[in-house]
Amino acid sequence: MTREQQQRTKIKICGLKRPEDITYVNEAKPDYCGFIIEFPKSSRNVTGALVRELTAKFNPDIIPVGVFVNAAPERVEELLLDGTIHIAQLHGQEDEAYIRRIQKNTGHQVIKAFSVKTAQDIENALKSPADYILLDQGGGGTGQTFDWSLIPEIDRPFFLAGGLGVENLETAVRTIHPYAVDLSSSVETDGMKDRDKILKAVQLCLLYTSDAADE
Repeated sequence: MTREQQQRTKIKICGLKRPEDITYVNEAKPDYCGFIIEFPKSSRNVTGALVRELTAKFNPDIIPVGVFVNAAPERVEELLLDGTIHIAQLHGQEDEAYIRRIQKNTGHQVIKAFSVKTAQDIENALKSPADYILLDQGGGGTGQTFDWSLIPEIDRPFFLAGGLGVENLETAVRTIHPYAVDLSSSVETDGMKDRDKILKAVQLCLLYTSDAADE
């Protein structure tokens, strides 16, 4: 399946941490929502216990994703197996053995993030055994885009992240054709998730995908 043949581009809102955030996404209905779990360096850090409490209030159509950075695999497996999250997203130096272990021990999907600075970075990502790859700006979590011209025709589903917002969603959906787009800081105001920005981003993603399908 080529990128052009793909159906609707999905959207993920990442970095939820408050009950209000759950209210916002339940209204907007993105496909995925992410929680940065037990990574204190992040301003969006949350505990597994809090994620369990928050996801209990989720619209059942939204898939909860746990975002981890070099976490103990046992902890990732625990949160997948007890239903706190449904997908693990890995942003550290987790290797192929780590990914395969999570897949084998839990039966759940894994997203592996790759920082993109060169075309070789994407070639390396394409070899990953993860169910999905996520292509992000070199540093990750910076709110900056990378050079999208580096992205070749990709025949596997991938998430596009890094500096995505309402001003460039149309280009991302119409020209890059990712499986999903991943937004965080662009749907915040003063470091907190913003209801109106989340609603607009989800609506625009739906609009641009529908328009592209009609072309």
